[in-house]
Amino acid sequence: MKIVIAPDSFKESLSAPDVAAAIARGWQQVFPEAECLLRPMADGGEGTVDALLAAVGGERREHQVRGPMGEVVTAHWGWLGQGTAVIEMAAASGLHWVPRERRDARRASSFGTGELISEALEAGATRIILGLGGSATNDGGMGLLQALGVRFLDEQGRELASGGAALAGLDQIDLSGLDARLLQVQVEVAADVDNPLCGPRGASAVFGPQKGASPEQVAELDSALERYARVVAATLGEDHAQFPGVGAAGGLGFAARAFLKASFRPGIELVAELSGLAEAVQGADLVITGEGRMDEQTLHGKTPMGVARVARAAGAPVIALAGSLGENYQALYDAGIEAAFSLAPGPLSLEQAMAGAAAELQARAVDIARLWRLGGLAR
Repeated sequence: MKIVIAPDSFKESLSAPDVAAAIARGWQQVFPEAECLLRPMADGGEGTVDALLAAVGGERREHQVRGPMGEVVTAHWGWLGQGTAVIEMAAASGLHWVPRERRDARRASSFGTGELISEALEAGATRIILGLGGSATNDGGMGLLQALGVRFLDEQGRELASGGAALAGLDQIDLSGLDARLLQVQVEVAADVDNPLCGPRGASAVFGPQKGASPEQVAELDSALERYARVVAATLGEDHAQFPGVGAAGGLGFAARAFLKASFRPGIELVAELSGLAEAVQGADLVITGEGRMDEQTLHGKTPMGVARVARAAGAPVIALAGSLGENYQALYDAGIEAAFSLAPGPLSLEQAMAGAAAELQARAVDIARLWRLGGLAR
Protein backbone atom coordinates (compact mmCIF):
# COMPACT_ATOMS: atom_id res chain seq x y z
CA MET A 1 0.00 0.00 0.00
CA LYS A 2 1.30 3.42 -0.98
CA ILE A 3 -0.07 6.50 0.78
CA VAL A 4 1.07 10.04 -0.09
CA ILE A 5 0.59 12.57 2.71
CA ALA A 6 0.73 16.15 1.43
CA PRO A 7 -0.83 18.68 3.86
CA ASP A 8 -0.28 22.36 4.48
CA SER A 9 0.55 23.67 7.94
CA PHE A 10 -2.12 24.25 10.56
CA LYS A 11 -1.37 27.91 11.22
CA GLU A 12 -0.20 28.80 14.73
CA SER A 13 -0.43 25.12 15.66
CA LEU A 14 1.64 22.70 13.56
CA SER A 15 4.08 22.98 10.67
CA ALA A 16 3.32 21.04 7.50
CA PRO A 17 6.06 18.46 8.26
CA ASP A 18 4.55 17.94 11.72
CA VAL A 19 1.05 17.56 10.27
CA ALA A 20 2.29 14.99 7.76
CA ALA A 21 4.17 13.05 10.44
CA ALA A 22 1.10 12.89 12.71
CA ILE A 23 -1.08 11.57 9.88
CA ALA A 24 1.54 8.97 8.99
CA ARG A 25 1.71 7.75 12.60
CA GLY A 26 -2.02 7.23 12.66
CA TRP A 27 -2.16 5.44 9.32
CA GLN A 28 0.65 3.08 10.25
CA GLN A 29 -1.09 2.12 13.49
CA VAL A 30 -3.59 0.32 11.28
CA PHE A 31 -1.34 -0.53 8.34
CA PRO A 32 2.19 -0.83 9.77
CA GLU A 33 3.62 -2.06 6.47
CA ALA A 34 2.18 0.78 4.41
CA GLU A 35 4.59 2.95 2.46
CA CYS A 36 3.87 6.52 3.55
CA LEU A 37 5.48 9.20 1.41
CA LEU A 38 5.50 12.54 3.22
CA ARG A 39 5.35 15.61 1.01
CA PRO A 40 4.65 18.66 3.20
CA MET A 41 3.07 21.44 1.16
CA ALA A 42 2.58 25.20 1.30
CA ASP A 43 0.93 27.85 -0.88
CA GLY A 44 3.59 30.56 -0.60
CA GLY A 45 2.61 31.85 2.83
CA GLU A 46 3.83 30.85 6.27
CA GLY A 47 5.48 27.44 6.25
CA THR A 48 6.77 27.57 2.68
CA VAL A 49 10.43 27.51 3.74
CA ASP A 50 9.99 24.56 6.09
CA ALA A 51 7.87 22.64 3.58
CA LEU A 52 10.50 22.97 0.86
CA LEU A 53 13.38 22.14 3.17
CA ALA A 54 11.54 19.02 4.35
CA ALA A 55 10.84 17.97 0.79
CA VAL A 56 14.10 18.71 -1.02
CA GLY A 57 16.66 19.29 1.72
CA GLY A 58 18.77 22.34 2.30
CA GLU A 59 19.66 24.63 5.16
CA ARG A 60 17.43 26.78 7.36
CA ARG A 61 19.15 30.07 8.07
CA GLU A 62 18.30 32.96 10.38
CA HIS A 63 19.02 36.67 10.17
CA GLN A 64 18.10 39.64 12.33
CA VAL A 65 16.04 42.15 10.37
CA ARG A 66 13.71 45.08 10.89
CA GLY A 67 10.22 43.86 11.74
CA PRO A 68 7.04 45.41 10.35
CA MET A 69 6.80 48.06 13.06
CA GLY A 70 10.54 48.79 13.15
CA GLU A 71 11.57 46.41 15.92
CA VAL A 72 14.40 43.90 15.47
CA VAL A 73 13.16 40.35 14.78
CA THR A 74 14.91 37.09 13.96
CA ALA A 75 13.62 35.87 10.60
CA HIS A 76 14.38 32.60 8.86
CA TRP A 77 14.91 31.76 5.21
CA GLY A 78 16.00 28.66 3.30
CA TRP A 79 19.04 27.80 1.22
CA LEU A 80 18.20 24.94 -1.13
CA GLY A 81 21.63 24.79 -2.73
CA GLN A 82 22.65 25.35 -6.35
CA GLY A 83 22.06 29.06 -5.96
CA THR A 84 18.43 28.80 -4.89
CA ALA A 85 17.08 30.68 -1.87
CA VAL A 86 13.51 30.55 -0.60
CA ILE A 87 12.09 33.46 1.39
CA GLU A 88 8.63 33.82 2.88
CA MET A 89 7.89 37.46 3.53
CA ALA A 90 5.84 36.59 6.62
CA ALA A 91 9.06 35.52 8.35
CA ALA A 92 10.27 39.12 8.40
CA SER A 93 7.16 41.23 7.79
CA GLY A 94 4.34 39.00 8.97
CA LEU A 95 1.23 39.89 10.93
CA HIS A 96 2.23 37.47 13.68
CA TRP A 97 5.00 39.89 14.71
CA VAL A 98 2.48 42.58 15.66
CA PRO A 99 0.09 42.20 18.62
CA ARG A 100 -3.48 42.95 17.64
CA GLU A 101 -3.57 46.19 19.63
CA ARG A 102 -0.45 47.52 17.81
CA ARG A 103 -1.44 46.71 14.24
CA ASP A 104 -1.13 49.73 11.97
CA ALA A 105 -1.34 49.13 8.23
CA ARG A 106 -0.52 52.79 7.62
CA ARG A 107 2.99 52.50 9.12
CA ALA A 108 3.96 48.84 8.77
CA SER A 109 6.97 48.27 6.50
CA SER A 110 8.27 45.39 4.39
CA PHE A 111 11.88 46.53 4.94
CA GLY A 112 12.86 43.28 6.69
CA THR A 113 11.85 41.21 3.67
CA GLY A 114 14.25 43.26 1.57
CA GLU A 115 16.95 42.57 4.14
CA LEU A 116 16.37 38.83 3.71
CA ILE A 117 16.72 39.21 -0.05
CA SER A 118 19.97 41.08 0.49
CA GLU A 119 21.19 38.27 2.75
CA ALA A 120 20.36 35.73 0.03
CA LEU A 121 22.33 37.80 -2.48
CA GLU A 122 25.30 37.78 -0.10
CA ALA A 123 25.06 33.98 -0.02
CA GLY A 124 25.33 33.89 -3.82
CA ALA A 125 21.70 33.33 -4.76
CA THR A 126 20.90 33.36 -8.45
CA ARG A 127 17.30 32.23 -7.97
CA ILE A 128 15.00 33.54 -5.25
CA ILE A 129 11.62 32.01 -4.53
CA LEU A 130 9.60 34.68 -2.71
CA GLY A 131 6.51 33.44 -0.90
CA LEU A 132 3.82 36.04 -0.27
CA GLY A 133 1.17 35.80 2.42
CA GLY A 134 0.52 36.58 6.05
CA SER A 135 1.84 40.13 5.80
CA ALA A 136 1.36 42.96 8.28
CA THR A 137 2.14 45.54 5.61
CA ASN A 138 0.31 47.64 3.03
CA ASP A 139 3.28 49.58 1.66
CA GLY A 140 3.36 48.26 -1.90
CA GLY A 141 6.78 46.76 -1.22
CA MET A 142 8.33 50.20 -0.68
CA GLY A 143 10.16 48.97 2.42
CA LEU A 144 11.55 45.96 0.58
CA LEU A 145 12.90 48.21 -2.15
CA GLN A 146 14.35 50.69 0.35
CA ALA A 147 16.34 47.83 1.89
CA LEU A 148 17.70 47.06 -1.58
CA GLY A 149 18.84 50.63 -2.24
CA VAL A 150 15.85 52.40 -3.81
CA ARG A 151 14.98 55.92 -2.55
CA PHE A 152 11.41 57.23 -2.43
CA LEU A 153 11.28 61.04 -2.36
CA ASP A 154 8.67 63.74 -1.86
CA GLU A 155 8.46 67.05 -3.77
CA GLN A 156 11.23 68.55 -1.62
CA GLY A 157 13.55 65.60 -2.31
CA ARG A 158 13.15 64.21 1.20
CA GLU A 159 12.92 60.48 1.81
CA LEU A 160 9.47 59.20 2.71
CA ALA A 161 8.72 57.75 6.10
CA SER A 162 7.96 54.05 6.41
CA GLY A 163 4.56 52.60 5.63
CA GLY A 164 1.91 52.71 2.96
CA ALA A 165 0.31 55.97 4.09
CA ALA A 166 3.55 57.83 3.33
CA LEU A 167 3.19 56.96 -0.36
CA ALA A 168 0.55 59.70 -0.60
CA GLY A 169 3.48 62.13 -0.67
CA LEU A 170 5.57 60.29 -3.28
CA ASP A 171 6.93 62.47 -6.07
CA GLN A 172 9.94 60.62 -7.50
CA ILE A 173 11.83 57.34 -7.24
CA ASP A 174 15.63 57.17 -7.33
CA LEU A 175 16.81 53.79 -8.65
CA SER A 176 20.51 54.64 -8.80
CA GLY A 177 21.28 52.71 -5.62
CA LEU A 178 19.31 49.54 -6.44
CA ASP A 179 21.49 46.50 -5.73
CA ALA A 180 23.06 45.62 -9.08
CA ARG A 181 23.22 41.92 -8.17
CA LEU A 182 19.47 41.73 -8.72
CA LEU A 183 20.09 41.94 -12.46
CA GLN A 184 21.61 38.47 -12.31
CA VAL A 185 18.86 36.91 -10.19
CA GLN A 186 15.68 35.11 -11.24
CA VAL A 187 12.88 35.99 -8.83
CA GLU A 188 9.79 33.77 -8.66
CA VAL A 189 6.81 34.91 -6.64
CA ALA A 190 4.70 32.21 -5.02
CA ALA A 191 1.26 33.52 -4.05
CA ASP A 192 -2.27 32.21 -3.70
CA VAL A 193 -4.22 35.35 -4.65
CA ASP A 194 -4.89 37.17 -7.92
CA ASN A 195 -5.74 40.63 -6.61
CA PRO A 196 -4.62 43.81 -8.40
CA LEU A 197 -2.87 46.59 -6.50
CA CYS A 198 -5.77 49.04 -6.11
CA GLY A 199 -9.53 49.28 -6.22
CA PRO A 200 -12.31 47.20 -4.63
CA ARG A 201 -10.29 43.98 -5.05
CA GLY A 202 -6.97 45.62 -4.30
CA ALA A 203 -4.50 45.14 -1.47
CA SER A 204 -6.00 47.79 0.81
CA ALA A 205 -9.69 46.96 0.40
CA VAL A 206 -9.40 43.19 0.66
CA PHE A 207 -6.55 42.70 3.12
CA GLY A 208 -6.25 46.03 4.94
CA PRO A 209 -8.97 45.38 7.55
CA GLN A 210 -7.26 42.26 8.91
CA LYS A 211 -4.12 44.38 9.39
CA GLY A 212 -5.94 46.88 11.56
CA ALA A 213 -7.11 49.39 8.94
CA SER A 214 -10.42 51.16 9.49
CA PRO A 215 -12.69 51.91 6.49
CA GLU A 216 -11.26 55.45 6.39
CA GLN A 217 -7.71 54.12 6.51
CA VAL A 218 -8.48 51.61 3.76
CA ALA A 219 -9.54 54.49 1.50
CA GLU A 220 -6.42 56.46 2.48
CA LEU A 221 -4.12 53.54 1.76
CA ASP A 222 -5.79 52.72 -1.55
CA SER A 223 -5.37 56.33 -2.67
CA ALA A 224 -1.70 56.28 -1.62
CA LEU A 225 -1.09 53.08 -3.61
CA GLU A 226 -2.78 54.64 -6.65
CA ARG A 227 -0.31 57.54 -6.48
CA TYR A 228 2.54 55.06 -6.03
CA ALA A 229 1.42 53.14 -9.12
CA ARG A 230 1.30 56.34 -11.21
CA VAL A 231 4.80 57.38 -10.17
CA VAL A 232 6.15 53.88 -10.81
CA ALA A 233 4.54 53.83 -14.27
CA ALA A 234 6.10 57.21 -15.08
CA THR A 235 9.50 56.02 -13.79
CA LEU A 236 9.58 52.63 -15.50
CA GLY A 237 7.43 53.34 -18.54
CA GLU A 238 5.04 50.49 -17.78
CA ASP A 239 1.92 50.15 -15.62
CA HIS A 240 1.92 46.98 -13.51
CA ALA A 241 -0.94 47.83 -11.16
CA GLN A 242 -3.61 45.59 -12.73
CA PHE A 243 -1.51 42.46 -13.12
CA PRO A 244 -3.15 39.55 -11.22
CA GLY A 245 -1.38 38.94 -7.92
CA VAL A 246 0.41 42.28 -7.50
CA GLY A 247 -1.92 43.08 -4.61
CA ALA A 248 -0.57 40.12 -2.64
CA ALA A 249 1.11 40.86 0.70
CA GLY A 250 -0.01 44.47 0.86
CA GLY A 251 1.18 45.16 -2.66
CA LEU A 252 4.61 43.62 -2.23
CA GLY A 253 3.81 41.59 -5.34
CA PHE A 254 3.68 44.89 -7.24
CA ALA A 255 7.21 45.80 -6.22
CA ALA A 256 8.46 42.32 -7.10
CA ARG A 257 6.97 42.44 -10.59
CA ALA A 258 7.77 46.07 -11.42
CA PHE A 259 11.28 46.35 -9.98
CA LEU A 260 12.58 42.77 -9.60
CA LYS A 261 11.05 41.49 -12.86
CA ALA A 262 9.54 38.59 -10.94
CA SER A 263 7.47 35.87 -12.53
CA PHE A 264 4.30 34.76 -10.73
CA ARG A 265 3.04 31.27 -10.03
CA PRO A 266 0.44 29.84 -7.66
CA GLY A 267 2.42 28.93 -4.56
CA ILE A 268 1.10 25.40 -4.34
CA GLU A 269 2.13 24.70 -7.95
CA LEU A 270 5.69 25.83 -7.30
CA VAL A 271 6.00 23.90 -4.03
CA ALA A 272 4.45 20.79 -5.57
CA GLU A 273 6.90 20.95 -8.46
CA LEU A 274 9.97 21.37 -6.28
CA SER A 275 8.89 18.62 -3.89
CA GLY A 276 8.22 16.12 -6.67
CA LEU A 277 4.56 15.63 -5.78
CA ALA A 278 3.54 14.51 -9.27
CA GLU A 279 6.11 11.73 -9.19
CA ALA A 280 5.17 10.74 -5.65
CA VAL A 281 1.46 10.25 -6.39
CA GLN A 282 2.07 7.91 -9.31
CA GLY A 283 0.64 4.53 -8.30
CA ALA A 284 -0.61 5.83 -4.94
CA ASP A 285 -3.58 4.10 -3.36
CA LEU A 286 -4.58 7.25 -1.53
CA VAL A 287 -3.48 10.86 -1.10
CA ILE A 288 -4.18 12.67 2.19
CA THR A 289 -4.03 16.47 2.31
CA GLY A 290 -5.40 19.19 4.56
CA GLU A 291 -5.02 22.58 6.21
CA GLY A 292 -6.20 24.37 9.33
CA ARG A 293 -9.56 25.43 7.93
CA MET A 294 -11.32 24.28 4.80
CA ASP A 295 -14.32 25.97 3.22
CA GLU A 296 -15.40 27.28 -0.16
CA GLN A 297 -12.36 29.60 -0.22
CA THR A 298 -10.12 26.54 -0.33
CA LEU A 299 -11.12 26.25 -3.99
CA HIS A 300 -9.16 29.41 -4.82
CA GLY A 301 -5.51 28.46 -4.92
CA LYS A 302 -5.18 26.81 -1.52
CA THR A 303 -2.99 23.79 -0.89
CA PRO A 304 -5.66 21.03 -0.77
CA MET A 305 -6.96 21.94 -4.21
CA GLY A 306 -3.48 22.05 -5.70
CA VAL A 307 -2.78 18.62 -4.27
CA ALA A 308 -6.12 17.33 -5.57
CA ARG A 309 -5.34 18.50 -9.11
CA VAL A 310 -2.01 16.67 -9.12
CA ALA A 311 -3.54 13.53 -7.61
CA ARG A 312 -6.48 13.52 -10.00
CA ALA A 313 -4.08 13.60 -12.97
CA ALA A 314 -2.49 10.42 -11.58
CA GLY A 315 -5.83 8.75 -10.86
CA ALA A 316 -5.32 8.75 -7.08
CA PRO A 317 -8.22 9.50 -4.70
CA VAL A 318 -7.85 12.33 -2.19
CA ILE A 319 -9.09 12.70 1.39
CA ALA A 320 -8.65 15.91 3.39
CA LEU A 321 -8.27 16.59 7.10
CA ALA A 322 -8.93 20.04 8.55
CA GLY A 323 -8.96 21.69 11.92
CA SER A 324 -12.42 22.95 11.01
CA LEU A 325 -14.79 22.71 8.06
CA GLY A 326 -16.48 25.97 7.12
CA GLU A 327 -19.42 27.07 5.05
CA ASN A 328 -20.05 25.12 1.85
CA TYR A 329 -16.95 22.95 2.21
CA GLN A 330 -18.89 20.33 0.24
CA ALA A 331 -18.01 22.30 -2.90
CA LEU A 332 -14.61 20.62 -2.61
CA TYR A 333 -16.21 17.31 -3.57
CA ASP A 334 -16.87 18.53 -7.10
CA ALA A 335 -13.26 19.66 -7.40
CA GLY A 336 -11.45 16.39 -6.74
CA ILE A 337 -11.56 15.76 -3.00
CA GLU A 338 -13.51 12.60 -2.19
CA ALA A 339 -14.13 13.32 1.50
CA ALA A 340 -13.18 15.87 4.15
CA PHE A 341 -13.05 15.42 7.91
CA SER A 342 -12.76 17.82 10.85
CA LEU A 343 -10.42 17.01 13.73
CA ALA A 344 -12.51 18.15 16.68
CA PRO A 345 -13.91 15.17 18.65
CA GLY A 346 -16.36 17.45 20.47
CA PRO A 347 -16.85 21.03 21.72
CA LEU A 348 -13.43 22.65 22.16
CA SER A 349 -12.03 26.12 22.57
CA LEU A 350 -9.69 27.32 19.81
CA GLU A 351 -6.78 27.09 22.24
CA GLN A 352 -7.63 23.47 23.11
CA ALA A 353 -8.02 22.54 19.46
CA MET A 354 -4.66 24.04 18.54
CA ALA A 355 -2.86 22.44 21.46
CA GLY A 356 -4.24 19.01 20.65
CA ALA A 357 -3.95 19.14 16.87
CA ALA A 358 -1.20 16.53 16.51
CA ALA A 359 -3.03 13.96 18.63
CA GLU A 360 -6.32 14.56 16.83
CA LEU A 361 -4.67 14.31 13.40
CA GLN A 362 -3.24 10.95 14.39
CA ALA A 363 -6.60 9.81 15.76
CA ARG A 364 -8.51 10.83 12.61
CA ALA A 365 -5.91 9.10 10.45
CA VAL A 366 -6.52 5.92 12.48
CA ASP A 367 -10.28 6.30 11.95
CA ILE A 368 -9.90 6.75 8.20
CA ALA A 369 -7.49 3.82 7.92
CA ARG A 370 -9.90 1.56 9.82
CA LEU A 371 -12.72 2.62 7.50
CA TRP A 372 -10.45 1.98 4.52
CA ARG A 373 -9.75 -1.52 5.84
CA LEU A 374 -13.43 -2.15 6.59
CA GLY A 375 -14.33 -1.29 3.04
CA GLY A 376 -11.92 -3.91 1.76
CA LEU A 377 -10.08 -1.30 -0.25
CA ALA A 378 -6.61 -2.08 1.05
CA ARG A 379 -4.41 -3.91 -1.40
